[in-house]
This record gives sequence, structure tokens and C-alpha cells, in this order.
Amino acid sequence: SLVNTLINIALAPGSVVDPLYEGQLETQQTLLMMAFVSVPAMLLIKPIYMKIQYDRTAPPVSHHVDFDDEAEERLVSHHHGNSSGGHGGHGEEFEFGEVVIHQGIETIEFVLGMVSNTASYLRLWALSLAHSELATVFWEKTMLSTINSDSFIAIFIGFAVFAATTFGVILAMDVLECFLHALRLHWVEFQNKFYKADGHKFHPFSFKQTIKDSQQP
Repeated sequence: SLVNTLINIALAPGSVVDPLYEGQLETQQTLLMMAFVSVPAMLLIKPIYMKIQYDRTAPPVSHHVDFDDEAEERLVSHHHGNSSGGHGGHGEEFEFGEVVIHQGIETIEFVLGMVSNTASYLRLWALSLAHSELATVFWEKTMLSTINSDSFIAIFIGFAVFAATTFGVILAMDVLECFLHALRLHWVEFQNKFYKADGHKFHPFSFKQTIKDSQQP
């Protein structure tokens, strides 16, 4: 089945029991290799690129120190630091280790999210399999056990039970589960690709609040 094929890509690489198309083994190995290569790429490329960009744009550092003008230089730098009001620039020190740690956290979250997304779709497959088994059980226990009998009342009762269980369990519950899982897939799996919750809190416009803020010293 397709689900077993997807599972065997990671658990049994290099083996294809029932090929679905020509070149399936090479395709699976390529996809698995790309997945493994993407982890160190996410972890290292961004910090190295930011380090190179910082080295290119940072002003050259002079190791020559004029002790006669050291006090004056401190006063000037202190004056510029106060007048800048905390604005960033090239004077900020680039913390390579901090960037690597942050990118490592992002990489771990991405890998865990990838596993979680795959498990979510496997959960949908498990639910569909469970519903097919339930439909088979309801049909065998309600209709097949009564359809061979000569009693019209037994057949009528069996059909009524089969119709009620099919509508209540298979149709109603299946629609509800599909809705909830589709909502989860769109809200959780889709949102975690880009949503960081780092925006600004929304404050609706209010004349009262505006007047109150203007009256504060």
C-alpha cells in the first residue's frame, strides 16, 4: 500500500517489495538523502552566511592605540552612544554562537514538525481503515445474518439497525472526524510553517483612549 511504501522509505531504505513505478528505488533514496542533507543545511548555511555578511560590512578594526587621545576617544564614543538612542548598526558585536543556537532550535522544531505532520496523515489513514472495518462488521452482523432468514420482521429489523449504525457511526462520525482533522491540518501543520507569533498586539481605535494618552505628562 501507499502508506507502507512511505513508512519503508525511512525504516527500510534500499528495499522495494512491490514497485509502483519504474525507478522507485532511486527516487526514494534521493528523497531520503535530500531529507538528511537538509538538516545540516538548515543548521549551518544561515549562520555562515550571516557571518560572511557581517565581516564584509563591518568596519576594519585597528589594533593601534594612541594613549594620549584615549580619554578623548572615550568621551567622544560615550557621547555618540548616548545620542544614538540605542539604535543598532555596525557597532553591534555579531554573536556567532547565539545565531547557531537559535538556528539549532529552529532546525529541531522543523524536524519534529515534519515527523508530526507525517504522523497526522498516517492518523487519517488509520481512521479510514477503522471505518472500513466498522462498515464490514455492521454489514455482516446486521444484514448478512438476517438476509438469509425467512422472517420479514428480522430482515426489517436488521436493515433498520444497519441503516442507523451506518448513518450514526460511519456518516456522522466520519464527517465530524474529517472536519476536525482538516481543521487541525490547516491550523497546526500549515501554520507552523511560517507563523511565529511575533507581531504587535492589536489595539482598536478609541477616542477615549487617545484623549487619555494625550493628557498624560
